[in-house]
Amino acid sequence: MSGFTLVQLTDTHLRPAGELVHGAVDTDRNLRRVLDQLRGADRHVDALVLSGDLADTGAPAAYRRLRALVEPVAAELGAAIVYVMGNHDDRAAFAAELLDHDPVDPAVPLDQHTEVAGVRILALDSTTPGRHDGRLEPGQLDRLVTHLRTPAPRGTVLVLHHPPLPAAVATVDALKLSGADRLAEVVAGSDVRMILCGHNHLTGAAALAGIPVWIGPALSYRIDPMAPVGRHRGFTGFGYSRIDLVGSTMLATAIEATPATPLYDRAEAEVLAQLAALTERAG
Repeated sequence: MSGFTLVQLTDTHLRPAGELVHGAVDTDRNLRRVLDQLRGADRHVDALVLSGDLADTGAPAAYRRLRALVEPVAAELGAAIVYVMGNHDDRAAFAAELLDHDPVDPAVPLDQHTEVAGVRILALDSTTPGRHDGRLEPGQLDRLVTHLRTPAPRGTVLVLHHPPLPAAVATVDALKLSGADRLAEVVAGSDVRMILCGHNHLTGAAALAGIPVWIGPALSYRIDPMAPVGRHRGFTGFGYSRIDLVGSTMLATAIEATPATPLYDRAEAEVLAQLAALTERAG
């Protein structure tokens, strides 16, 4: 069976046209740059997963701009799109502008599930209106149990905005998913291969119930995980993630998208031949 590639874009924080995040970050430009990279790579992508905080203030116009940018590129790549709620998102506007739903009850989480090339993608809405920390309702966990009773052909990727993990940065730890132990009980022993999250504006990895948890780099800006004691600070810079199923291994790779000067750009075949020659000489 062929490989599987998922691209995770998280924390785009789009604002209405002309507005900058923190007065300095052009999140529209960041997103366009990454989409241009995906288009220019000319690689097959099975799914684009946008894992929350898609609009900075929940403005309907921001969701419309996001959709207008992302969907043509996804169509070119042949990729399915999964939009996931984050704490900066507004459920009513998110549902109407991205999911084409009729008016929704803002108190009801917007969970989604789809299967792409045999990989099941389960997206859980870990947000609570008016709060920035995360939680999952009992009904969401019950539905997750039901889904996971039947394994997917190539396993499951679980997506939620808030990481179900402690954090070494106090300000990040204060906004994590609460009740992670209950989620751990549900996913333990299941076919979940990886849990994808955003929210933290830093790249990280750990495990929950033995399942890898990947915190993807934000597309807007990053926080400093080694700030001086007593300080919380952010930096410009952004990236995204490539998630590959290679055989039975699911691999997460952080991709730096901040403009930088190329160090080298060589033909892949030439590099592989050079490596093969080195191996042969080494015996």
